[in-house]
Amino acid sequence: MHLILYSKVGCHLCAGLEKKLRSLLTSDDQLEVREITSSADWWNAYQYEIPVLYLVKGDQEKLLPRLSPRVSVTQLQEMLQQHL
Repeated sequence: MHLILYSKVGCHLCAGLEKKLRSLLTSDDQLEVREITSSADWWNAYQYEIPVLYLVKGDQEKLLPRLSPRVSVTQLQEMLQQHL
């Protein structure tokens, strides 16, 4: 599984989701964290939306549903399985 997380330094919601994702991922999985302040395009697209999570399938990036900050690791895992 390859995931892309659009994030920003200092965003506690982003950090919380990243921590939960890392607890689920295996050595075969990849989590790419994209710092939105490093790109004007990313900043304009996501400054009011972070954290934003995409699942990469082949050469396509699929936007995943926005998650509650209170989502449990189990709920996160179930959501990811639904979109694989």
